[in-house]
Amino acid sequence: MERTDMTKMRGNPWAILAVLALAYFLTQLDVAVLAVAIPSVMADLDATTDQVVWSISAYIFVLAVVLITAGRLGDLYGRRRLFVIGVALFTLFSLTAGLAETPGQLIASRAAQGLGAALLTPQTLALLVEFFPADRRGMALGIRGAVGGVAAVTGPVVGGVLVSALDWRWVFLVNAPLGVAMLVLAWLVIPETRPERRHRLDLLGVLIASAALFCLTFAISQGERYAWNGWIWALLAGSGVLFAAFVVQQRGRQDSEPLVPFGLFRDRNYTLMNAFSLTTSGTVIGLVLVLSLFLQSVLGMDPLAAGLVIVPASLFSTLFDPVAGKLSERVEGKHLLLVGAVLTAGGMLWAMTAMYEGADWQSFVAPMSVIGIGNAFLFTPLAVVALGGVQPKLAGAASGVLVTSLQIGSMIGSAAVGAVLQGTGVSVTAETARTAMLLLVVVAAVGALACLAARPNLCTTTDGPKPPPESDPDRPVAAAADPVDR
Repeated sequence: MERTDMTKMRGNPWAILAVLALAYFLTQLDVAVLAVAIPSVMADLDATTDQVVWSISAYIFVLAVVLITAGRLGDLYGRRRLFVIGVALFTLFSLTAGLAETPGQLIASRAAQGLGAALLTPQTLALLVEFFPADRRGMALGIRGAVGGVAAVTGPVVGGVLVSALDWRWVFLVNAPLGVAMLVLAWLVIPETRPERRHRLDLLGVLIASAALFCLTFAISQGERYAWNGWIWALLAGSGVLFAAFVVQQRGRQDSEPLVPFGLFRDRNYTLMNAFSLTTSGTVIGLVLVLSLFLQSVLGMDPLAAGLVIVPASLFSTLFDPVAGKLSERVEGKHLLLVGAVLTAGGMLWAMTAMYEGADWQSFVAPMSVIGIGNAFLFTPLAVVALGGVQPKLAGAASGVLVTSLQIGSMIGSAAVGAVLQGTGVSVTAETARTAMLLLVVVAAVGALACLAARPNLCTTTDGPKPPPESDPDRPVAAAADPVDR
């Protein structure tokens, strides 16, 4: 491609979206792609099951702990800069993971890979807010959501193909050429909006928030594994104390670049959507766990067959994500969220009626399709409503907190479902699976009621800056009209 062509692409929102979508796809793919390679890793590295599980958990832990800090770093020091650093780390440590010779090297590489993913993930949302005009932002967020859906569908499949055809190491090595391509494209098409003055990161806030999130995420995700012993409860209590200390510390820094600007939460929609994200992500991950365990433990399906039963939900979610994004530019977000919550809860109730011993897989196709459509009308409008009233200069911090809420919600959902399914001390039964599913339906219903309290959002998504008559309609009008830190 000639240099003049690349010059035209620089700052083009759709070219930027393509780069961001590829990065987001890879980070989401790597959340679960290693799961299918566990037996191969154990055999090749002479690793225990616990060590391989930690190589999966290390990625998720670091991702959850660093997201808030990473979002704020993008606001203070430049989003493209943080995005590029994140891609570079993700690529480098994907390579070291693929070349690991011991379980310890694999775990360390996965933790560092999670750091790279955490640095780049909030920037994928913040850069869309920065470069897309408000009246076209819904479609961009919808495409980003669809990419996440595709990653969820293809992750186990891609991992299975690579492990079967090549070797488990290629689960990570394949990221290297793609990462290099992302680095080149990011430099070529994403312009940097640099702050006009020097900034200082709230290091004490980073330390307190990171410690609080680590205690919380470790306790929630590992509680069942350690039988909710005294140390787990001590970590939960410690996380509460640390969060309280963080709030006090941040209150004293609101006039001097805090890690989390409290002004974000004066926007009612942003506050509600953070709460809504906890219930939504918890419901979705809980649903997958309940069905996976029911299909394998009660119906006796193998992992591949169980995964295929769940695929319709991911496929329909992927297909309808752009539709939900486009509608969010014309229909009030809270109405779309209500539709999504009702469809998701209805689909779960439908699936629950089929959860009996001897059920056939065909009984789950229709309800899973309804659930998938419902999911599309949950996550995409959620981002649009949450970020619609956020100032562009705070988009990174807002994205970091929102994505962290989604991660914590997923872990809470997993822990709650595990507690319900294993609470009797016996193996999973159809009855315990239905009980867990009913709990998820109730949580989804509570979330649906909460979203009704959201204020109208179309005034913030349709009254965005308009391009001048002679300007290129694909230029990043929102960023030009209100650059970061102006």
